[in-house]
Amino acid sequence: MKTLWKVVKIFFGGIGALILLGSVSVFIYHHYQLNKEAALLKEKGTVVDVDSKRMNVYQEGSGKDTFVFMSGSGVAAPAYEMKGLYSKFSKENKIAVVNRAGYGYSDVYDDDRDIDTILEQTRKALLQSGNKPPYILMPHSISGIEAMYWAQKYPKEIKAIIAMDIGLPQQYVTYKLSGIDRLKVRGFHLLTSIGIHRFMPSAAYNPEVIRQSFLTDHEKEIYKAISFKQFFNADMAHELLQSYQNGRKSVNLPVPKETPILFLDAIADQYKDSKYTKQQRKDYKELADQLEVSEVRELRGTHSIYLYQPDQIYQLSMKFLKQKLK
Repeated sequence: MKTLWKVVKIFFGGIGALILLGSVSVFIYHHYQLNKEAALLKEKGTVVDVDSKRMNVYQEGSGKDTFVFMSGSGVAAPAYEMKGLYSKFSKENKIAVVNRAGYGYSDVYDDDRDIDTILEQTRKALLQSGNKPPYILMPHSISGIEAMYWAQKYPKEIKAIIAMDIGLPQQYVTYKLSGIDRLKVRGFHLLTSIGIHRFMPSAAYNPEVIRQSFLTDHEKEIYKAISFKQFFNADMAHELLQSYQNGRKSVNLPVPKETPILFLDAIADQYKDSKYTKQQRKDYKELADQLEVSEVRELRGTHSIYLYQPDQIYQLSMKFLKQKLK
């Protein structure tokens, strides 16, 4: 029996040693690559001081209206990934891409990502970079919480919202992360801290961005480098872990009835009849019915709809603003 126990200890000790050696090797390789890629990361946009750290705002174009692009969770390089869409708006308007804490060229803040903190940092970054309200918000996915909360707290600052397949605050409350989901988020953050995403590039960045042609080859390399550096850092993890509490803060406030909102519902062909798709459609319609000015339009494509239907998003947005904002 003692011999068997000794063999078991040696076996598991060996497995542990291999895991440790593998983790250290991945960590060293990841940081070696980060040092090599650092030469690519020359800041694009305006860097401002917000709460004693640096936030980055990329802006281009000119015009009466400022369209503020707000990325979804885990989109590590928004100014590159969303270029195919915002470049259409910047031909006749001013655009600003806010890199939240931990995104793009912004510092990692490593705070709890409370929605009041996120919103105030965004407002400060925009003002300090020369972008004054009112704004037309262009949120995607989890940024829907911030956009809705912004309209609830500071309605005069928001001219309209073009909601690109956003998660509604009430959805983050209804579908609260389970204990297992929270463990997965923390575990994945730990793995990316080591650098394991180096071996899963399709997780670190969206391969569709590389396949398309709106970025130059050099910009694609920068996009990859930022993604490997920032992907699923502490801010991104905390953002998800705090989504229930942030959603509740918005749900507990009155609906922003006077804010015009265009809901763009991304529907992939393979999921068009799914329970999730039907519920999303219902949720959008129920909220839209409570607003004075609203519209719900369905777009064919997956969640990152700005990559698949940029022309349609632009056309629907401008039509909505022209017809509804008088």
